[in-house]
Amino acid sequence: MFTGIVEELGEVVRTTETGGDSALVAIRGPLVTSDARHGDSIAVNGVCLTVVDVDGGVFTADVMGETLRRSALGALRPGDPVNLERAAALGSRLGGHLVQGHIDGVGELISREPAAQWETVRFRLPAALSRYVVEKGSITIDGVSLTVAEVGDDWFAVGLIPTTLKLTTLGAKGVCAPVNLEVDVVAKYVERLLGDRLAGGAAVPGGEL
Repeated sequence: MFTGIVEELGEVVRTTETGGDSALVAIRGPLVTSDARHGDSIAVNGVCLTVVDVDGGVFTADVMGETLRRSALGALRPGDPVNLERAAALGSRLGGHLVQGHIDGVGELISREPAAQWETVRFRLPAALSRYVVEKGSITIDGVSLTVAEVGDDWFAVGLIPTTLKLTTLGAKGVCAPVNLEVDVVAKYVERLLGDRLAGGAAVPGGEL
């Protein structure tokens, strides 16, 4: 489990195909590897990966075919920057929101509107995810916990403050760049629970929908 608060801007060192449709990725991140051990979880652009090895500030992780298909990790190349976050520790402050590191789909950056102190950035999202995105709700973009500022039929917008622009990959993303999206898990659980109740003919607490 993560919080969506990026700890470090890392760098892809190499990617190696390991047979089939899987790969081994090596990423430089001195901060996140300072206490990392084999089996630990580190979010890379919002994708929860398991540490295989750590060597001199570089960790390696296996990336399965399913992950490559459902995220934008397959497009990473040596030298690319990546957002890194270690798994949250029990008892620590929850600065963002509950993030699983399980990507729901790949979005696309469609516009940037700079302002004096921030930028409004719009993203296109898969149609299947639109029902989970609401104004003032939470969404994770490449591992960054953000608040939705505006929602359209097939897009949403967020405001990026100077810190986010400087310390994450979102500051340098160009138009048409792919991004990993994870919607708020609470919305998915609510939908499943209400769907089961309605399918079974049970009354929904609190009245009609």
